[in-house]
Amino acid sequence: MSPARRKPPAPSPANRRQRVFMPRRRNVQLAEQVGQILIVGVESTQLSAAERDWIRRILPGGIILFRRNIEQPAQAAALLREASGLGATPLFRCVDLEGGLVDRLREVFAPVPSAAAVFATGKRQLYRRHGRLIAREARALGFNTVFAPVLDLALPESAPVLRTRAVSASPGHIIDYARGFLSGMAMEDMLACGKHFPGLGGGGVDSHQSMPVIHRQTRLMWRSDLAPWRALAGRLPFAMVAHASYPWHGRDPRPATVSPYWVTNVLRRQIRFRGIILSDDMEMGGILSQMPIEDAAVQALLAGIQMIEICRDPALILRAYEAVLHEAERSPALAAIVASAWRRIYRSKKRWLHPARRQNLSGIRMNRLCEEVSAFAEVVGEAPVHSADPERWNALS
Repeated sequence: MSPARRKPPAPSPANRRQRVFMPRRRNVQLAEQVGQILIVGVESTQLSAAERDWIRRILPGGIILFRRNIEQPAQAAALLREASGLGATPLFRCVDLEGGLVDRLREVFAPVPSAAAVFATGKRQLYRRHGRLIAREARALGFNTVFAPVLDLALPESAPVLRTRAVSASPGHIIDYARGFLSGMAMEDMLACGKHFPGLGGGGVDSHQSMPVIHRQTRLMWRSDLAPWRALAGRLPFAMVAHASYPWHGRDPRPATVSPYWVTNVLRRQIRFRGIILSDDMEMGGILSQMPIEDAAVQALLAGIQMIEICRDPALILRAYEAVLHEAERSPALAAIVASAWRRIYRSKKRWLHPARRQNLSGIRMNRLCEEVSAFAEVVGEAPVHSADPERWNALS
């Protein structure tokens, strides 16, 4: 199939199973369409009354949990069920779960080895097993979307930041690992998200704190940073865009998240990515150091983003929601963009998601999964590391 005729990707096992029921929606109000473009976070292990109120009000399209939200399997599963029950349609239930430094479930199950450690084994069957174990952990708690794999180059400039999250400086090696990882994810009906487009490998600062400015030639980026995206675009349901600037000659110097050049021209048109494009967390310093959340949300949509992550602060979530809604009410062009994003999200949920299965959270099953993860870590041979959970971030207002 030629790239121009690609269809949005989906995990292959889901095609053989019953899909989630999505009622036909006509004349959906603009307010609900705006809510569906948001993936939101909550504060604690249970929803507060205030959180229930604003979730019912904005009807987000997804929820993301962090370590602060996950105490034990039954509690995390109940939190996801409750949040899902407040929405208008099934939610994308998301978690960052790469293994190694970014492992939100390490205290629920067992620490999963990092992508770099698994790649270092050189064994393709372990790449696939890595993806499958991560997906099984996530699925056990009720998640349907994992924000992994990392497709950034492991370059010297970013080594102090990305560390074991990036697997290699070679695009071919990244593609090899990611193909195996994605195969394992698909075996468990788990949606994957590549990150961080167009690449953080050349960045020397952490985009959680400030915006990386990456000076890399266009030809070099097409041969290296963008090569994994070109090779894997047809297999990724989601692509996450970075809060980084790439101010080479003639290129848009704004953060990629709000850049039509990177999102629409390169990712959508030239690479022909057909899945959902989402932003990295809009609470990060990489974007809030450049503009307020209201401008960031509107400009991201104008650039071609379909879903916006805001991972903790309800004030920022509501400010972004109100800003997009207000601007779309006065701008037919933005209203059309919001409607287009909503249609893509709705159709993707209808195609990708399947009915939630009753969670089997028995102690026997949890112990067995812990043992499998521990055995895998022993085969890989990486000592457990401290998680890089970004709870220490101070969101900039």
